[in-house]
Amino acid sequence: MSIRERLSGNEAVAIALRQINPDVFPAFPITPSTEIPQYFSSYVANGQVDTVFVPVESEHSSMSATIAAEAAGARSLTATSSCGLAYMWEPLYVAASDRLPLALALVCRALSGPININCDHSDVMGARDAGWIQIFAENNQEAYDNFVQAYRIAEHPSVRLPIMVCQDGFITSHGVENIELIEDEKVKAFVGEYNPEHYMLKKDEPMALGPYGVPAYYMEAKRAQLEALYNAKQVALDVAKEFATISGREYGLFEEYKTEDADFVMVIIGSAAGTAKDAVDALREKGVKAGVLKIRLFRPFPAEEIAAAIKNAKVVACMDRTESYNGNCGPLGAEVKAALYGAENAPKVLNYVYGLGGRDVTVDSLTSVFADMQTVEETGELGAAYRYLSIRE
Repeated sequence: MSIRERLSGNEAVAIALRQINPDVFPAFPITPSTEIPQYFSSYVANGQVDTVFVPVESEHSSMSATIAAEAAGARSLTATSSCGLAYMWEPLYVAASDRLPLALALVCRALSGPININCDHSDVMGARDAGWIQIFAENNQEAYDNFVQAYRIAEHPSVRLPIMVCQDGFITSHGVENIELIEDEKVKAFVGEYNPEHYMLKKDEPMALGPYGVPAYYMEAKRAQLEALYNAKQVALDVAKEFATISGREYGLFEEYKTEDADFVMVIIGSAAGTAKDAVDALREKGVKAGVLKIRLFRPFPAEEIAAAIKNAKVVACMDRTESYNGNCGPLGAEVKAALYGAENAPKVLNYVYGLGGRDVTVDSLTSVFADMQTVEETGELGAAYRYLSIRE
């Protein structure tokens, strides 16, 4: 029987970690992820877990220590946000190339500068090509559920890659919502024990980890990483199907909200998806065929599946909570356009930058995006394909 609670997203993730009882948790504080190791350290102090909690001197050190622990055969993780993720830049690639299925609780926050501690996706999108699995939550319930599933995805023998479990800073991390927890024993049984086949402290199996990649082998190693990332897509679906049997909650690569007959579809990531759904509900009452496609798994990007889901729309709006500074599109816009490239009668695509540095995202602001899509359909003119939402020009 599920346990009903009122929790912030950070509390929910900390409880998931308590239930999983990882082996090693190196940590260094940074807003707004600090609460996750803070809550978890109390579980360590109270004897509720037997995790080795390692305070370190920087975020670079926290990821390095997590890598070392995972390489030694321990189920490991850390948590960070914003500039902390940027400081981990070098070891992020090491974790992926060494095929270490560690986890990172990422609470998304704007990167400096100018200095800002509020939500956007500039941190996580900056690391999108580091070779990690990236999975996103709309709300606190999903933040909890995603972490319960994370190690099952990352540790699968056909994957063995690190995973970022992402939620929006302050909006979900500090906002309190009603959620349903799963009983401790069910989570423990679902996640299982970590028994890696190869690790550095394995007796009678000496091994090197992270050797120099000579030209004769470097490309093959990278291709193997890509194959593992491909595999993560099906593994995520398989794990979600099993998760539904203990939770009653179903997950896919993305969520389709009233898209079946939609002429106008908004593609979005994270907490703003809930606001977009409210906008869609209001528009549907007025007879506008609007829908939302919410990305859950961004890496690997489910291009074929998304293209199939939105192919019958007339106009699509891709919502990027970051700026790529290429003058053409954002990360999500680029991915969706590439997915649709070559498709017959593909919908027109608008790309918006929105919500940077914590800029408010309202039902009215997202409704205006649907109005823009309707204008494109009525006039046949795309106009500026790359736009900013709710900005003083």
